[in-house]
Amino acid sequence: MKKIILITVLSISLISCGKKEDNTNIDTLIAAKNVAALQAKKALIQADLTKIDEALATLDIKKEEALVSVLTLKDTIFSHYLEIQGSIDTKENILVQPEYQGTLVSLNAKAGQRVSKGQILGRIDDAGLSQQVASLENQYALAKTTFERQKNLWDQKIGSEIQYLQAQTQMISAQRGVAQAKAQLSKTIIRAPFTGTIDEVFVEKGQVVAPSQQGLMRIVNLSNMYVSTSVPETYIGKLKIGTEVDVLLTSLGKTYIGKVRQIGNFVNPSNRSFGIEVGIPNPENLLRPNQVANLKITDYISKNAVAVPTNVIQEDGQKNKFVYIVTNSNGKTGIAKKVIVKPGQSSNNVTEVLSGLSADDIIVTEGANAISDGMKLNF
Repeated sequence: MKKIILITVLSISLISCGKKEDNTNIDTLIAAKNVAALQAKKALIQADLTKIDEALATLDIKKEEALVSVLTLKDTIFSHYLEIQGSIDTKENILVQPEYQGTLVSLNAKAGQRVSKGQILGRIDDAGLSQQVASLENQYALAKTTFERQKNLWDQKIGSEIQYLQAQTQMISAQRGVAQAKAQLSKTIIRAPFTGTIDEVFVEKGQVVAPSQQGLMRIVNLSNMYVSTSVPETYIGKLKIGTEVDVLLTSLGKTYIGKVRQIGNFVNPSNRSFGIEVGIPNPENLLRPNQVANLKITDYISKNAVAVPTNVIQEDGQKNKFVYIVTNSNGKTGIAKKVIVKPGQSSNNVTEVLSGLSADDIIVTEGANAISDGMKLNF
């Protein structure tokens, strides 16, 4: 603006100095339609204007100034996250089913009770199975005694081999009969399949029970929890077993650190994704199956990275990404310099810069939209 004003003033002065003569000459030339003389006059005026511009360029004109905020860059660790939603679950969440049909003669379980693996929770009337077991055990004991005596005789070369083999066969058959009867009898005893908590009991003592959709009771182990979710197939190869994951439970206002413990080998053709499981701790027993969890999975880490706030990166008319840095800084002032950068990935409003910037560079963070290359900056 100052250059324009000065040019205008000088131009007016030049014109004013020779106003009468020049105007007379120009008017005369126009009236005479002297094209050659008019062109010569125009070239002379343009030459004078060029001299004025050159003179102004050598003058110490104070540049425009701007007040900005700046940030000194440091080497940092840049991480990129994949943010997805998942559901909490546990593999130890089952409905206990009876293996034998009959009357529930005892029930040793109630909702909220902690139970250990193998603990007896109830018994079903065995309908005489226990008596059958006792009878078969007696038969086995007799068959065993007979075999042992026949073996002693056979060792002394007394009796026939067929007698010895028959006694052995009868003993083995009786032994198997006892084992089968005991296995059948054990089905009348209801045991906890794993250590956990009884969430709900659906039956009462004296009720006739049989396998059903409802079952007898639900047992849940809240110490072996995980989050199941689906990940886009573009992340195949980026996720590994043991990768740490931030698990945010908005319903609890808590964040847990989990690890990827299983990666699916099948890509769902309908949504082009594959499943993963993230194991999470539950020391306070606050997690519940089917809770919604928000996952932040680290899929990229760069050590000694240069990262800048995403909003400071601008784009010029040639589609180049750039930022302004401060040069000739004395701690309070400096000169703006436009620097072309190559941005990488962005996360949490921060972008990694792959080239164009280095540690200790001072970048303009606020006011960058109102400055230009070479402008004096105050901060």
